[in-house]
Amino acid sequence: MNAPAAPLDATIVLPCFNEASHVRAELDRISAAMDKTGLRYEVLAVDDGSTDATLQVLRAAAAVLPTVQVVAMQRNSGAGTVRRTGTRTARGDIVVWTDADMTYPNERIPELIRRLLDDPTIDQVVGARTTEQGSHRLLRIPAKWAIRKIAEWLAGQPIPDLNSGMRAFRRTVAAPYLRLLPPGFSCVTTITLAFLSNQHPIAYMPIDYARRAGRSKFRFVRDAYRYLLQVMRMVMYFNPLKALMPLALLLLGTGTVKSAVDLTVHPLRLANNTVMVFLTGLIIGSLALLADLIVRSRPDA
Repeated sequence: MNAPAAPLDATIVLPCFNEASHVRAELDRISAAMDKTGLRYEVLAVDDGSTDATLQVLRAAAAVLPTVQVVAMQRNSGAGTVRRTGTRTARGDIVVWTDADMTYPNERIPELIRRLLDDPTIDQVVGARTTEQGSHRLLRIPAKWAIRKIAEWLAGQPIPDLNSGMRAFRRTVAAPYLRLLPPGFSCVTTITLAFLSNQHPIAYMPIDYARRAGRSKFRFVRDAYRYLLQVMRMVMYFNPLKALMPLALLLLGTGTVKSAVDLTVHPLRLANNTVMVFLTGLIIGSLALLADLIVRSRPDA
């Protein structure tokens, strides 16, 4: 029987989809930076069903880079699925997520890892981008700002970058939340909100963000909708009272005031819309309390 593989200091999960023209340069950049640290690490390069020569390039790189492990997905499953799979199979105590499209300064990955190693009070370090270089900038910037403000309202604290793809976190802390990760890009939003909503401290490190190599996989309408939907899902999953109770109290208060007005104008008579507003507030408030009870009864709450 083979002995179990020795644990490592860090695992770098690198999703790859049609990155043949530049993924080798990215692997060389990551390996060169990590080799200087003396840390025990591995790079899980996951080919997400690429239709170009990405898988062949990855296997050729793994033949000469001993720390690179190649995983081939049978079909395109999305960045979230790749990151969840990679994190579950990681041997490193610290897991790093980043992209293979040359946008993130991956030579700074050791800084994220060292921050976690040096400060046990922090559970995740996020590379907070100082600029927006993606496609559809005029649409992405206001949309991301609005979604980030909703997330900050949920978390009760500022979030400099909600959906940065470059981050490092403790694998054992993240393990209970991996099942919540959606298959697409909003997985990074999910892991941020999961940590903050459960009092796992996050530190932010300013980073530059370059123009991507190759073709963008981001689709503004589809992915912005998914981001917003995922934020609202996380609101309901971790703090339904915060989402529903203000609306319930507003409707109950409006119904109460309108009842007083109705009885003043027409004694012993309430308008139908007054009753509907009051009952709607009562129903939403009851749902909020029930949802909160369910959340608090979960083992991971």
